[in-house]
Amino acid sequence: MSMLASERDQTTVPVSRLARLGGIAFRRRRLVLGAWVGALVAAFALAASFGGTFSADYNTPGSDSKAAADALAERFPATSPDTIDVVWRTADGTPTAFLREASSLPGLAAASEPQVSPDGAVAVARIPLTMLPDEVPRATGERLLELGGAANVELGGSVIQQAQQGPISSEIIGLSVAFLILLIALGTVVAAGLPLILALFGLGIASALIILLAAVLPTPDWSSTVAAMLGIGVGIDYALLILTRYRAAGGGEVAIREAVATAGRSVLIAGLTVVISLLGLFAMGLTYLYGVALAAIIAVLVVMVASITLLPALLGFAGPRIERLKLPGRRSSNGALAGRWSQAVQRRPWTAAIAGALVLLALASPVTGLRLGFPDAGNDRAETTTRQAFDLMTAHFGAGSNGPFVVVAPTAAAAGVAATLQGEAGIASVAPPQVNPAGDTALILANPKTSPEAQATEDLLAQLRDGRLGEDVVIGGRTAQAVDQAQTTAARLPLFIGGVVGLSLLLLLVAFRSVTVALKAAALNLFSVAAAYGVVALLAQGGFFGQLVGIDTATPVPPFIPVIMFATLFGLSMDYEVFLLSRVREAWLGGRSTSGAVTEGLTRTAGVISAAAAIMVVVFGALALSPEVFLKLIGIGLATAVLVDATIVRLVMVPAVMQLLGERNWWMPRWLDRLVPHTELEAPALSRA
Repeated sequence: MSMLASERDQTTVPVSRLARLGGIAFRRRRLVLGAWVGALVAAFALAASFGGTFSADYNTPGSDSKAAADALAERFPATSPDTIDVVWRTADGTPTAFLREASSLPGLAAASEPQVSPDGAVAVARIPLTMLPDEVPRATGERLLELGGAANVELGGSVIQQAQQGPISSEIIGLSVAFLILLIALGTVVAAGLPLILALFGLGIASALIILLAAVLPTPDWSSTVAAMLGIGVGIDYALLILTRYRAAGGGEVAIREAVATAGRSVLIAGLTVVISLLGLFAMGLTYLYGVALAAIIAVLVVMVASITLLPALLGFAGPRIERLKLPGRRSSNGALAGRWSQAVQRRPWTAAIAGALVLLALASPVTGLRLGFPDAGNDRAETTTRQAFDLMTAHFGAGSNGPFVVVAPTAAAAGVAATLQGEAGIASVAPPQVNPAGDTALILANPKTSPEAQATEDLLAQLRDGRLGEDVVIGGRTAQAVDQAQTTAARLPLFIGGVVGLSLLLLLVAFRSVTVALKAAALNLFSVAAAYGVVALLAQGGFFGQLVGIDTATPVPPFIPVIMFATLFGLSMDYEVFLLSRVREAWLGGRSTSGAVTEGLTRTAGVISAAAAIMVVVFGALALSPEVFLKLIGIGLATAVLVDATIVRLVMVPAVMQLLGERNWWMPRWLDRLVPHTELEAPALSRA
């Protein structure tokens, strides 16, 4: 408790650098706007000249599946573990013309010899890729779909899955609904338009920079979608926070200096927390996540800087016109309802805290059924060609034919390896070894009896890797790739979570100078993340709830989804914690009791947090319209966590827990206070009540 008196006795706080920055941007608005327009033009020009193409290697570094992929790339240059599977009924005849033309398309090699099913009803030929699936031109997949329809064949493979998914602009949907929410929250068209202008500036610059990033680092194509959703969401949130504070202060340069010094400080803390959380993705050791992390970080940093520079300039241009074009029939709210709610919670803190915890635990409970793995074509919609090919292969070649083990062995040992595989009880069939042009390496395809997602298949893989096939033999393929990544993710997850939570705690400690506040924030944010995991696990099980978002069958969750969700959600949850606690601490430093400060903080921020959360829920929820299952799960998980955090956590748990802790909320030992640096990003002068 030693720092309580010293902090609360301060009567003035020096004008901060943020206040000066806001004033400069407001006064020199033309220069600031010109600089941002120039940055936008320059970013697009650089992207057009030096931008790269999206690509990703989903193999796990150091794994058997990675070693197999590297061996294939080096010794079988015309072969790839990723293929286009062409499936047809033998009664229709071999589609020779289709196979010949398909093999000539960019990114594809010559088709393998057709294999006929044991019952003679179905045949399959596999067309190897000559590059990573993400690098194959989309036009190749689209052309294959055209040719396949005419030739009466069914097609499988990730290239086909991507081609048959029509593009859905979730960004446009999110922005459109976000404008309606802003209009209701702010009351005027001009005020509602400013956060959207900021978000569009940020989205444009970030998109161009991500294309430049793809030129120097492997970056998945879907990383731009995740970055765009995150950038739009936090950009509108940050602008809304500063804009609300500006209007409350009456407008003008003095108001913008106060808004940037107070709300802008919260924006910096919140944004840096999101960045720290995303940096935690590097701890996973998965190379494709590096591109995802940096793409999202770029988006957050751009909109964070825009919030404290471009927005003050736009407010300078708007001036009094910000109150024009009012929404008819709208009544302004002074937060009285939120204040009464906070007082009701604080009168019965134990009841509120226990009830809130029970709801969060109930939402998190399905997480025990979370199954990690990569969805296959069996999870596609029933009418798609990939699902038709999958079902035909399963029915006529066996469940394991859709996920063969790709075994790479020295040529001298190939016959023995094939014989050993044939003798395994879990192996349905083994193809004859294929020898590379140099004659030193053989490739063997072995089909398990069980499906790629079955636990029995994972157990069989572990048995085959116990050394019985030989020390120089490695097993790869999509099934092995999924197993290796799930195991690596589970092993590194504690390091990842510990790093993200630890660094976020340090940032909050510096920002709020309270051990209790930092620990409480971390604990409650973990509750929000757990609840989101539970909802994702429930939807991935299919059934009634899964069908609501287009997930018809029980679907494994890709290992990277929980990781990306944790990094993003922990940072976003901190946003609302920072928004609320900044006002609580400001009131407490002004002389209010902790109980009164909590009520005042919730009164002043409940409206903006609710509007910001609603925007986030809409922006992320728009990803549920994506045809790609993993984007659906990411979007729904993020939307759920934000909704839970802004309601149960922020409106129930925070006021209840802070009421129970009382003045202990601000505990900071003297020795720690001396070690923790004092930031200069402080609020403007405060006077004690």
